[in-house]
Amino acid sequence: MAVGRVIRFDGTRGYGFIAPDRGGDDVFLHVNDLLIPESSVHSGLAVEFEIEDGERGPKASEVRLAREAGSPPVRALVPGQRTSPAQASAATASPAENGEDGEEKTCDVLGATEYGAELTELLLGCVPKLTGRQIVAVRESLVRFGKRQGWVEG
Repeated sequence: MAVGRVIRFDGTRGYGFIAPDRGGDDVFLHVNDLLIPESSVHSGLAVEFEIEDGERGPKASEVRLAREAGSPPVRALVPGQRTSPAQASAATASPAENGEDGEEKTCDVLGATEYGAELTELLLGCVPKLTGRQIVAVRESLVRFGKRQGWVEG
């Protein structure tokens, strides 16, 4: 199992590259080889992965979050499985949020627009009868709170 950091990842095109910690050529990363939610992949993310020989050079497979020494493995998804924002949040939540012993906590800082969209989806999923005006009011309040907490950029 190799360890490295995502150099870049283009979610629209579904691919990117990983720089292995041990050095050497960058490793091609395709969305179908992710065992973590696609939405959690960003530049600088530490990952573990297998290296295969691809058509054009080294290719990553079984890509998951890197664990610290002694940490338990992070729950994985089926390779290539796509998730909704709410499922992605649940898959990367802390042990207290998921109630599972030993699961690593991860936290990405989102832009205000992306955070607002996530909130809208969560609100509609929890309380489908909310009006648009109610959703906007709650979302604006939570975005302000998220900015103060450092969870939201901008």
